[in-house]
Amino acid sequence: MEATHSPAAEAALTLTSPDQMQELGRRIAKLLRPGDLVMLTGELGAGKTTLTRGLGEGLGVRGAVTSPTFVIARVHPSLVGGPALVHVDAYRLGGGLDEMEDLDLDVSLPESVVVVEWGDGKVEDLSDDRLHVVIHRVVGNTDDEQRQVTLRGVGARWATAELAGLMA
Repeated sequence: MEATHSPAAEAALTLTSPDQMQELGRRIAKLLRPGDLVMLTGELGAGKTTLTRGLGEGLGVRGAVTSPTFVIARVHPSLVGGPALVHVDAYRLGGGLDEMEDLDLDVSLPESVVVVEWGDGKVEDLSDDRLHVVIHRVVGNTDDEQRQVTLRGVGARWATAELAGLMA
């Protein structure tokens, strides 16, 4: 794992396996608290759900974290007295904020950690503060597992986050 150091609210990481992606999720979970919104962006198979599985492990939530594509949103209650994990797949939603509002994520957000896959242009209005994780497959590399992950904190909540140190 290689980390590229950027300003405190941004980091770029190169991961070479699904295990590293899951470990990144566990490490990010240590930074999360109730009310946090995490947006995940990446093509199909990039590792969004693998990262979320690590978040769930790190938060100590109940239930196997799997892709919520067909149910759109899945709630994983905490087993350790922490926040629940609300895992949302916005892929099939048309992009209108009305559909996102129907999920009542704004009600869940204050006491939960809400993770939204495919949320670009759909969930930014839920919170001024969010962690945006962008996952790209590295092309031209013989290792199909290699991913470039960019973490960007938006808003005052993430202004002082030490994101670059997550995989050190």
